[in-house]
Amino acid sequence: MNFLESNIKEVWKFFVSVKLTIFLLLSIAGTSIVGTLIPQNASPEDYVRAFGEFKYRIFEVFDIYDMYHSWWFYLLIIMLTINIIVCSIDRLSATWKIIFNKNPSFKASQFRELANREKFIEKRSFDQLLKIYEPIVRKTFGYTRMEETSTGFCIFAEKFRWTRFGVYIVHLSVVLLLLGSLIGSIFGFDGYVNIPEGESVDQVRINNADKTYPLGFQIRCDDFDVSFYDTGAPKEYRSRLTIVENGKSVLEKDIIVNDPLRYKGVNIFQSSYGPLPAKEVTVKFTVTESNVAYEKKVMIGQPVDLPEGLGTFLLKEYQPSANLGGTDLGEAFVGILNTEPGKSQEIILPIQFPNFDKMRKDRIFISVEKHQEKYYTGLQVTGDPGVWVVYAGFILMIAGCIITFFMSHQRICVEVARKGQASTVTVAGKANKNTFGMQQTITKITRQLTESGDQPG
Repeated sequence: MNFLESNIKEVWKFFVSVKLTIFLLLSIAGTSIVGTLIPQNASPEDYVRAFGEFKYRIFEVFDIYDMYHSWWFYLLIIMLTINIIVCSIDRLSATWKIIFNKNPSFKASQFRELANREKFIEKRSFDQLLKIYEPIVRKTFGYTRMEETSTGFCIFAEKFRWTRFGVYIVHLSVVLLLLGSLIGSIFGFDGYVNIPEGESVDQVRINNADKTYPLGFQIRCDDFDVSFYDTGAPKEYRSRLTIVENGKSVLEKDIIVNDPLRYKGVNIFQSSYGPLPAKEVTVKFTVTESNVAYEKKVMIGQPVDLPEGLGTFLLKEYQPSANLGGTDLGEAFVGILNTEPGKSQEIILPIQFPNFDKMRKDRIFISVEKHQEKYYTGLQVTGDPGVWVVYAGFILMIAGCIITFFMSHQRICVEVARKGQASTVTVAGKANKNTFGMQQTITKITRQLTESGDQPG
């Protein structure tokens, strides 16, 4: 044996070990426990605060904070996959010979001492029994063979050889599940994006990472609607989305929570929403002395002159939840008022309380009359190219378990031996599993053989 063959043999021996399987399974289980105890993909500040600077640096070297995407976790999955494949191949040759053997070995002596057997007496001739028995057995079992013995004859039959592949189907399903998870982890993504009504995006920001992922198409939010309960809590929010590719609209759908849009392996879920600041606001200026009100359209960030030469006003920003002295005023605009040279003051204009600014008791008070309410839709966008491999693995897992636990390779022997003017018939069988089911099959065949005596012969 040369050096290469020797190394290949040693590698094969390493991966065929059941001890390696146990070690890898325990390692993956332990990793999952650690991943549960240590939050994944949190901020560095959180980890330093929880573990200290020294432990944080050590954990960072081993990717403990994102272990399911670490090189060593991928290595565990790959090694387990190879281990399962090698173990299956190593044990497959013996099973293959059993399943595809055109002339399976048969000895009547192998069936005479079995626990699963039944015996009865027949008075019909050998020729009659052979003519009647063989078709009955063949109807239940696909393969039959008749052999003469020193005292009579035997009918050997078997079925479901292929069920011995059940355990290998389970192995293959596990391999597909592992490969599917690897493909999804390496090439998949999980991101989010906020899209204002009427606007489009062609990339999303990856969760817990400072990077974006290009989609290869655009998501456009044509409209957003939200309904509320009487308590003010959101009842349902709905986004009307359009997929745009190469400048053409290719798919339109209204999505709500748990009813995503799917396109080219990308899943788009309704996740959140929020109000957007109005770009143009109708503001009413009321002069206290004359009690005359003036309305003006004001753009955020652009100063306007106050009526009657009272100064200038700048609409600074929109706040979805303004707070004053610990009191939540709800939606409000914040403005900068200049009524005296070199002197300015910040004022809050709550939308729900239009007379709120009167409390300043100044020469002019201001209120927001109209603003165009606009929302953005928050979408969770995911892609997993390994999901179909995982689905195939689940289907094979179910099929393999059904075959492995509920079906078996069954073999029977119907032995007919002369006993004076009559014959002794023994029906015996064995299966690689499910002994109780084998006994039921023997009872069924025995009943059919005995009842055949009532038929014209």
